[in-house]
Amino acid sequence: MRGDGLKVVAAPGNVADSSSLDRAIPHAVDQLGGLDFLVNNAGISATREPIALSNLDAITEEFWDAILSTNLVGPFRCTRLAADALRMSRGAVVNTASIGGFDAVGSSIAYGASKAGLINMTKNLARALAPEVRVNAVAPGYVESAWTADWPEQKKRTLIDRSLLKRACKPADIAEVIYFLCTGAAVVTGQTLIADAGFTLS
Repeated sequence: MRGDGLKVVAAPGNVADSSSLDRAIPHAVDQLGGLDFLVNNAGISATREPIALSNLDAITEEFWDAILSTNLVGPFRCTRLAADALRMSRGAVVNTASIGGFDAVGSSIAYGASKAGLINMTKNLARALAPEVRVNAVAPGYVESAWTADWPEQKKRTLIDRSLLKRACKPADIAEVIYFLCTGAAVVTGQTLIADAGFTLS
């Protein structure tokens, strides 16, 4: 990216650890001279394969803590720390949710609950940061990525076959939606845009 003439700043931090973010986000804002957009894209499923809804014993207290701290509390932490800089730039926030936060079955009960909470929080952050900052979310369906590489082939095939467009999403497809919600969509806030190749319509 530097080769393209872009200024890139490394500000490592763990969204599940508030103390690390207290350093990382102010450092990034300071080094960049401000902040136009915040994309809360960090997330975990905490499992290599989907957990059946009936397997309640697999959803331990530790599992809940890992999921919620990263997928739900993490985006709040980042947005709170970036809020002043985003207000100054009249910027935008985009959260990465999931169709698992609607009526689809995600990788686990805990994962779906975390994304449902994130969709709700997106609306309330839009209210909280208005009128200076827009806050939206994208809800991907099945995405071909390292995250889903170990899923059973039959499950992946079924997800593709059930989608209206008969294809899986690619990471670049989701990035395109995030870019639109950041740089365009000037009068859109508090919304979650489903990007799932029509899976939830089938």
